[in-house]
Amino acid sequence: MERKPARTRILDAAHELMLTVGLARTTTKEIAKAADCSEAALYKYFASKEELFIRVLAERLPQLAPLLHSLAAEPGRHTVEENLTEIARQAALFYEQSFPIAASLYAETQLKRRHDEAMRSMGFGPHRPIEGLDAYLRAEQTAGRVHPDADTFAAASLLLGACSQRAFAYDATATGRPPLDDFARGLARTLLGGISRTDLSGTGTPGTDTPVTAPAGDTSRPR
Repeated sequence: MERKPARTRILDAAHELMLTVGLARTTTKEIAKAADCSEAALYKYFASKEELFIRVLAERLPQLAPLLHSLAAEPGRHTVEENLTEIARQAALFYEQSFPIAASLYAETQLKRRHDEAMRSMGFGPHRPIEGLDAYLRAEQTAGRVHPDADTFAAASLLLGACSQRAFAYDATATGRPPLDDFARGLARTLLGGISRTDLSGTGTPGTDTPVTAPAGDTSRPR
């Protein structure tokens, strides 16, 4: 079997160690050993453990950012409900897989500060998905499929907050985490009920591109 490139081996080793022993206890020396390379070789590809952590999030976990960018650039490709459902699925998977890795950050203030600074310098951070989803929902507002009065930033925060809570809180319940597909569909449908521009009384389908028109004689904007 062909040997993987060093950078790939390092990322694979970092991902496995961060997942099994936690970010705080993972050292670059251990990562290099698991990747079958020297620590000096590791630093040829990554400037620090903080950068390695960020690259693991970006390259080894479900990719939410590319999905949000593509939807914001082309908002009318599917219904809003279909898009929000897929966003919720990918976000729930991302938080589910990243939470065990990142949880130890919150136990050590200095460690978290270093990682926050590294993420800012590289243009990453937990706020970025919220900004990306907000951009998509604003694009849908422009396209006329999200109500013009909807608070898109609040809506983005609600959806992604619920996805992170699925990873964090539901294991403590008697039933555990809800099934991913059911969770994503229900979350998307519920959120859309508050921001859709379509009629939710039965005369229209939430998330389609059919706007609700104003009654005859009413010259105000569509509701």
